[in-house]
Amino acid sequence: MKKRTQRTYTYDEKESLLKRMLPPENFSLTQLSNETGISKSTLSSWKTKAREISSGALNKQRNGKDVSAREKFIIVMETYTMTEIQLSEYCRTKGIFVEQVKQWRETCINANEFEPQSTKELRIKIQEEQKKTKTLEKEILRKDKALAETAALLVLRKKLEAIWGDSEEE
Repeated sequence: MKKRTQRTYTYDEKESLLKRMLPPENFSLTQLSNETGISKSTLSSWKTKAREISSGALNKQRNGKDVSAREKFIIVMETYTMTEIQLSEYCRTKGIFVEQVKQWRETCINANEFEPQSTKELRIKIQEEQKKTKTLEKEILRKDKALAETAALLVLRKKLEAIWGDSEEE
């Protein structure tokens, strides 16, 4: 009896076949099976697993809210020079939407163009508060000096009275 050996396929081989089975190409399983000699059931299981992984990635995360600002920036940098087809393929593998990447790209581009009004208002308020603080610190220093001078005068007065005696007694 002949022992049947299973052929193992590399990641790249599976990936290239999956690209042909999934949109936009959508080759039929029969067509790919005849062309490659791989059974339809094997191709079908690969396709099912690939769909589960991609839908799991979409459902599990990446509805745009779970992506950190750092990740968004990295994604924008990685995809900036990609064509639409490459971008859609990249988004499929990452489990994000092309529209999100485009929106993040615009946000990155416009990040330094203008300063939000609330930030300007906060900066003005901070400057005003800093001026008030400086003025109050100067006032406190002035009053501290006056208080120290008054205290020194009182001490001198008491010493004089102790030395010369009370002026009211005479």
